[in-house]
Amino acid sequence: MPIRSGTIVTALTTAALAAIGVLAWQASAAPDHTGGTHAGAAPTPSASVPGKRQGGSPSASARADALPTESGQGKRVVYALGRKRVWLVDVSGTADRTFTVVPGSVSPTPGTYTVTSRTSTPIIGSDGVPVEHVVRFTRVDGTTIGFSEAVNGSLPTPQTGKKAGGVRELPADGDAMWQFALNGTKVIVVP
Repeated sequence: MPIRSGTIVTALTTAALAAIGVLAWQASAAPDHTGGTHAGAAPTPSASVPGKRQGGSPSASARADALPTESGQGKRVVYALGRKRVWLVDVSGTADRTFTVVPGSVSPTPGTYTVTSRTSTPIIGSDGVPVEHVVRFTRVDGTTIGFSEAVNGSLPTPQTGKKAGGVRELPADGDAMWQFALNGTKVIVVP
């Protein structure tokens, strides 16, 4: 007895739906490796991380990336010295983006600062590396402190004996900082 074409189509459709269901289940169970980046942005090791996972308690990595509790209010940049991490916080108090940074050899003391100047054209950083998207917010003993990204995307290697005030970001993070931290934006530095 020959097999009807309708039977074959039904069997193939059923198998395809079952396969899609298995793949969807596997995807929902897989860890989130996107880092919470915005649509179209390539994920980076330091890309934005949400504070909580949807529908449950915060994951261990989300708790480690949580915005410090005593970090001010309103729109601000929060820079945690010990965690080497920055948060870009909107006017409602939500951290839209968080990422790790590599600090220079000179750091600011904890406190409240404001963005005092910005430079988009490449300049030579205090570590001798060409940088861009420089967002400055204070000076310590004659050394300017600010966020920047290396033109070549590199992160600095600590150099002993050299005064460097640049807080280095990866390019995607530096671009986000540049768009966010206009002159006068608060910068809250916490321990």
